[in-house]
Amino acid sequence: MEFKERFNELIKISGKSQVQIAEEINVSKQCVSDYKSGKSCPSLETLCLICKCLEVSADYLLGLTDEY
Repeated sequence: MEFKERFNELIKISGKSQVQIAEEINVSKQCVSDYKSGKSCPSLETLCLICKCLEVSADYLLGLTDEY
């Protein structure tokens, strides 16, 4: 599974809106939309914030493991 697929899945599970996630990780709503579509990938710093926001490991988001 690619980053965008896992990111989309975790957003649905979290129940958070794109706006809420954008605010929590300090990026624009458009950035979140770009991550969801695979148009762009987050920086390492933003990836860490996404992991905290969605309560998941970077390994899971990056497809290195199937465990949260």
